[in-house]
Amino acid sequence: MSQELIDAITEMREDDAVAMAQKLLDGGADPLAVLDDGREAMVIIGKRFETGESFIPELMLAGEILAKISALVKPRMQDAVVHKKLGKIVLGTVQGDIHNIAKDIVGFMLDINGFEVIDLGVDVPAAKFVEAVQQNGVKIVGLSGFLTLAFEPMKTTVQALKAAGLTDVKIMIGGGQVDENVRLYTGADAYGKDAMAAVAIAKSWS
Repeated sequence: MSQELIDAITEMREDDAVAMAQKLLDGGADPLAVLDDGREAMVIIGKRFETGESFIPELMLAGEILAKISALVKPRMQDAVVHKKLGKIVLGTVQGDIHNIAKDIVGFMLDINGFEVIDLGVDVPAAKFVEAVQQNGVKIVGLSGFLTLAFEPMKTTVQALKAAGLTDVKIMIGGGQVDENVRLYTGADAYGKDAMAAVAIAKSWS
């Protein structure tokens, strides 16, 4: 573990964090260990957000820092990661919503925790989720939505997956206003209040 890297990320020193990650990798550090440091930093930032010590801009910046570090790490992981995969997950922000930061953070966390993430992007129609699940033999779907207007497309997507006969596929939802009531409304199997919750749910289904 590199406390220096964790500190650089949690203190939002973007250039320092990226340079430090590069230096660690060039020095022969385990790519997975570098990602674990990123995950540890994200947990700290998430807790600060929950207690009101950090806000959305910090979460967005942290997501950007992690994305840059992830881009450095992924080419070096190759075979080391292939053997650790727990399963495939289709992930996307539902139709009508173009927010991607939360989705990207969840995707990153799932990736470094051993899942192969098929990211469909933002403003994704229900039919595209169905197609991706069918083509990739996926058993877990993650629907993201930041705005309340995402609730109806989430419900539509859940219904579309079931109508396509994909009844053995588990569906989790998450994002800004999502809670247990929204889960019940949409018919999803679970909701995750943050990226770590999404990872825990996915692991419980694998």
